[in-house]
Amino acid sequence: MAIHCRLIIDERREATVMLEHGSWLARLAAMGVAIGFVCPIAVAEPVRRDHIAVELVSEATSVQPGRPLPVAVRLAPDPHWHTYWRNPGDTGLPTEIRWTLPEGSEASPVHWPFPRRIEVGHLVNYGYDGEVLLLTDIHPPPNLETGRPFQVVADVNWLVCEEVCIPGEARLSLELPVRSAPTPADSRWQGHFEETRQQLPLVRPDWRAVFEVANGWLNLELDAQEPLFDGTTALTWFPIDEDVVAYAADQALEVAAQTLVLRQAQNEYFQQAPEQLGGVLVVKTADRMQAYQFSASPGVVGALAPGVAPTLAMVSTGSVMLAALAGGLILNLMPCVFPVLSIKALSLARSAHGERRKRQLHGLAYTAGVLAAFLIIAVVLMLLRAAGHQLGWGFQLQSAAFVAAMAYLMFLLGLNLSGFFELSPGLSGAGQSLVERPGYGGSFFTGVLAVVVASPCTAPFMGTAIGYALTQSLPVALGVFAALGLGLALPFLLLGFVPALARWLPRPGPWMLRFKQLLAFPLYLTAVWLLWVLGRQTGVDGLALALCGLVLLALAIWLWKQLVGWVGRGLAVLSLALACALPLLPRPDSSLPAALASAETSWEPYSPARLQALRSEARPVLLNVTADWCITCLVNERVALETSAVQDCLRGLGVASLKGDWTRRDPGLTALLAQFGRSGVPLYVLYPPAVGAAPVVLPQILTPGQVLAALEALNGG
Repeated sequence: MAIHCRLIIDERREATVMLEHGSWLARLAAMGVAIGFVCPIAVAEPVRRDHIAVELVSEATSVQPGRPLPVAVRLAPDPHWHTYWRNPGDTGLPTEIRWTLPEGSEASPVHWPFPRRIEVGHLVNYGYDGEVLLLTDIHPPPNLETGRPFQVVADVNWLVCEEVCIPGEARLSLELPVRSAPTPADSRWQGHFEETRQQLPLVRPDWRAVFEVANGWLNLELDAQEPLFDGTTALTWFPIDEDVVAYAADQALEVAAQTLVLRQAQNEYFQQAPEQLGGVLVVKTADRMQAYQFSASPGVVGALAPGVAPTLAMVSTGSVMLAALAGGLILNLMPCVFPVLSIKALSLARSAHGERRKRQLHGLAYTAGVLAAFLIIAVVLMLLRAAGHQLGWGFQLQSAAFVAAMAYLMFLLGLNLSGFFELSPGLSGAGQSLVERPGYGGSFFTGVLAVVVASPCTAPFMGTAIGYALTQSLPVALGVFAALGLGLALPFLLLGFVPALARWLPRPGPWMLRFKQLLAFPLYLTAVWLLWVLGRQTGVDGLALALCGLVLLALAIWLWKQLVGWVGRGLAVLSLALACALPLLPRPDSSLPAALASAETSWEPYSPARLQALRSEARPVLLNVTADWCITCLVNERVALETSAVQDCLRGLGVASLKGDWTRRDPGLTALLAQFGRSGVPLYVLYPPAVGAAPVVLPQILTPGQVLAALEALNGG
């Protein structure tokens, strides 16, 4: 319920009434009031609300026509409570002031002192955890009549918070006399005003600054045109525009004498970059703190200070490249890549004991295919993310049409290995050679196919490398993706150039035909798994149509083989066209993933609001960001997260389990991944119950022991 309070000093009006009665007491009182107006009381009594005192104060004791009058709304919250800056951060509301002034007078915008970061659980707010004066200059008209009272009225709305937030409002009023000559400042408040002015940011319109928001990050570059940052011990940047950055994310800073480059994760609610990005930079040295306010224009980060901007990207690029190489190497062991690599191994076994030159060319052709596929994916990802799309590794599997096409391809490859059909020699370079013909074209396209089928998997080191790559320039991103490709192709490349390794391969023989047919079954299982993913995306109807498409695909091959002439070929093409069209007919059922998630007993559906609510209750939280098409995710859940030992430990410690489903495109989850430096699933984050404690990111490949150890450390903390 709103409570309004109006406090007015109005002794002069009472004195006038008494003078009308003509009593000597009135004359005496009037004299006293007149004396009081030489140094009047320039403050109303403070309004006390829940956990805060609010009042309107003035630095001056009188008003002069045409000269600014400094006034302030003073907010004094109780210990451990805080109010908010103009940009409140993750939560909260800024204090609002509406002025009612005499005719012809105007109020300046509020002069905000620089804030500080206030951590509440996993959230970060911008505000003030002690007394603060919000300064405003009142500009009276030059023709203001002297000898009359000047009344300033402020309607103030605020929000004061600790673990709970309490809104408040009040009407404050202040009345001062109008004098032609200046009067002394109010000694009670002059020091407070001067101290507050020291905390006001210095506006620097001459600074050169550019920013870009892309790939899940804000990049900001500043040229102060003076050696401002020499001797700096700490820097903090506070954006004025809301929902641009993730407030709780770390600020990565690279500083030279007069230049600064900042990178911070993009806010999950970010929609559009502002025309000008305003912010306050707080520079701390050994003996003082000074704030500066400046604006940045959209541009290319790295153009202002070429010697500084690349440094931010180069700090860890070498280590990221090594991590990418290791991740690509480990990717060979992932179950999604194994079927295709087994086929390639069979092809190499045929030629392993032949001419060394051919083995080397096969290895180079396979490597070229892998690198080409990785680089194409990198360019597509960078272009789409630069256009504002929130995408990451494996984004193509968020499309039902792509999943259906992959299921068809695995089914066709399986039929080919089973001997159901053989493609003509003219098509072998793009058909049968994709999987088992020992030609160089076959090796190249096998490399391409290995990358395509690897997209459901994320190996250790790989997620961090891709997340880093998508925040960098195109050349750096291409270098990281090339390192991933080299890691994936390295085993077969070494087989071509290291004769000792080739000797370990078995010699060709009749066994190879049976092994070739056996390799068809992993491909059939891969097709089944892709159909399951498609069913999760589109429902049972979509799954049934895709199965009908597989039947039509087999029918098209049979018609092509059995019927000669244009009629048979025409029917085969028609059957093939129908097979390709069927999976495109159903639209994804947007309610399906939520329904499936709610049916699971051990996981709650993730939402930012639910996570915030659990953190506000000081409950530990295990967040699992996954996707149905991510084999690594599914294996981790079966062998680690959903084991009885881990589930019992979660229940015993009261850990809430949240699951974010990235099976289909979800910009919010993509932004969440970017906050932790990831560009794909899986992501496992353990939030401790302690307020302000940093979340713990678990490995991408989990074991029950790792999860239990992390939970025990959580319990110990």
